[in-house]
Amino acid sequence: MADLTFFFHPSPNPLKVALMLEELGLDYAVKPVDTFKGEQHEPNFLAVNPNAKLPALQDGAVTVFDSNAILLYLADKHGQFLPASSDGKAQVLSWHMFVATGLSPFSGQAVHFLKMCPEDIPYAKNRYEKEVIRHYAILDERLKSNPYIAGTDYSIADIGAWGWMNFAPYIFDDGLSRFPNVERLFNEISARPAAQRVNAVKEKFEFKQDFDEETQKALFPQNA
Repeated sequence: MADLTFFFHPSPNPLKVALMLEELGLDYAVKPVDTFKGEQHEPNFLAVNPNAKLPALQDGAVTVFDSNAILLYLADKHGQFLPASSDGKAQVLSWHMFVATGLSPFSGQAVHFLKMCPEDIPYAKNRYEKEVIRHYAILDERLKSNPYIAGTDYSIADIGAWGWMNFAPYIFDDGLSRFPNVERLFNEISARPAAQRVNAVKEKFEFKQDFDEETQKALFPQNA
């Protein structure tokens, strides 16, 4: 039995960790958590992550939650996708946090207000969509002269960004096409064997798709 248990839902942040696990070639058990059904609020999962969010990881006696923390934990433990040199590490950590604190949350809020919010709030739609555009524009400029986000080497910055790149079509009708350098990186990562295996993981489980009242209450219980 695998020492690693990965709590998974096929949404952007768990996809980051799935890609990292596959890139590292680790043996892990997948425990699906259907957030549209509210399974993240059940006591057994809250014991793993009190914040009731996916993903989470149990590595033997060690529990880690938050996708960005998990990427850092795994990179540090296995010595991959995070350089040992001070300069290289500084670049990767800077861009990793750019994705973690910028692209990721702004993308999530853009999806919420553009697709999920029961009210039409033009200010919120404009605010979050324009911030996503700004972050992707910065990445696109960066990738004009660098093969990867942090420089010459594939790293957790790229792995973290890939999770949300998958969901760009939920925000933009034209996906990533207005950001050609980002799109190039996305296509390159998506063609990697590890990313192909992530897609296979997604196909193993059935998750609720309907965004109905039950799902609204499960995802946004504070609004109920």
